[in-house]
Amino acid sequence: MPHSTQDIENPTISRRELLRATLIGGGLALSGFSLLQWIKGPLLTASTFIGKANDYQMDIAHIIRHGLQELGITRTVLTEKRILLKPNLVEPHRSSPHINTHPLVVRGAIEAFLSLGAASVVVGEGPGHRHDTLLVLEESGLGDVLYEDRIPFRDLNMMEGISVPNLGKQTRLTTLTFPRVVQEVDWIVSMAKMKTHHWAGATLSMKNLFGMMPGIFYGWPKNVLHQEGIPQSILDINASLKPHFAIIDGITGMEGDGPIMGTPIDAGVIVMGQNLPAVDATCCRIMGIDPSRIPYLKIADQWLGPIQELAIEQRGESWRSVQVPFALEPEIPAHHDLRLG
Repeated sequence: MPHSTQDIENPTISRRELLRATLIGGGLALSGFSLLQWIKGPLLTASTFIGKANDYQMDIAHIIRHGLQELGITRTVLTEKRILLKPNLVEPHRSSPHINTHPLVVRGAIEAFLSLGAASVVVGEGPGHRHDTLLVLEESGLGDVLYEDRIPFRDLNMMEGISVPNLGKQTRLTTLTFPRVVQEVDWIVSMAKMKTHHWAGATLSMKNLFGMMPGIFYGWPKNVLHQEGIPQSILDINASLKPHFAIIDGITGMEGDGPIMGTPIDAGVIVMGQNLPAVDATCCRIMGIDPSRIPYLKIADQWLGPIQELAIEQRGESWRSVQVPFALEPEIPAHHDLRLG
């Protein structure tokens, strides 16, 4: 499987560096950092923010604004930006808050971005399991919120596509087709739900971008991408699309047989950041999952972003203080050996 050209080749290690590494390298290995990463320093670093949110009635817009501020995303950065919010809408179940990104988290993001000077906000989704996107939109409860807030919605499944080179090169696909709305916005924000996944182990901000791929080109449930391999497709999409930000709804997540058949679990957090692999790795730790055992995150490390704890600067709450181990199913192969520590 191809890897990044950023891989270190034939490093030169001095005698003093080797001795130093020999003395304490064992402790570093336990932390997940390789010997070379410790000696040379990580190639990539990132910051993530964890905010506590016990329920959906809290001032979520305030939490998101605080997170943006902590991450250095100021009014200067966002002024006149056109924002696309991409929530996770899987199934039309208004009464099941653990399946879809909650409408009030989307509303909070809308309010936060507009209050910091964004020129516009649009919400778009292309559900993988349902042909009728508007049914999912309405039954999820998000349709009411967007109507009340006068925010436009785009059905990404049915939108005219634009073809771009596949920069990830993990699948056999030479190009990828994205909905034309990506040319009409400045920021793409993945608003995922914190969930375990039957095939990928965990589904977070990177996997959520499957919904950016138009169904009229990739089928239902994005069959072309499943045939090419879920981890490989996740990497290709993220490498080629280059999303700008992630906001994870972990107030109520899903454990067990996700992303649809699992059960709700109250994690009480919103996790945010500009680097999606770092955000997803932080979410995994909150879920009690070792991110290096999630195939697409392991490959993304030091290519699309960092996943090792020492390379991620944590803002807001520490992941240890909010950790809520999600249930994993022993009969699901993708859940084997994922437990952190």
